[in-house]
Amino acid sequence: MFVDDDKFLMDMYSTKFSKAGYEVKAADSTETALKILRDSYVPDIMLVDVVMPGMDGLDLVAAVRREKLAPGAIIIMLSNQGASEDIERAKKLGVESYIVKATTIPSDVLKEVEEILANKKP
Repeated sequence: MFVDDDKFLMDMYSTKFSKAGYEVKAADSTETALKILRDSYVPDIMLVDVVMPGMDGLDLVAAVRREKLAPGAIIIMLSNQGASEDIERAKKLGVESYIVKATTIPSDVLKEVEEILANKKP
């Protein structure tokens, strides 16, 4: 599941992951993401932008954790924000990784997700 208010980036990442064989669900806001999750969708992986209108991505992750909406899901922050306080807040929320979009191409994001998945398998 991708959560990002940037339609171009969301489409680009959705296409990249779909071509790699992943079923992709996208949400263009944190509110939409919460609705999808509350309607019983349980993703294996969530890639979430930090800066979005209304509730930010870190608040979304906090809500997901609090409401147990995606138990067991790998959550990765995918943001242009690389501020240490955002990264620290993400770590406290138990995210698996924090990727800065501006310094990473979609192929590298896919590779990192696949490495995290490979390391999670029993």
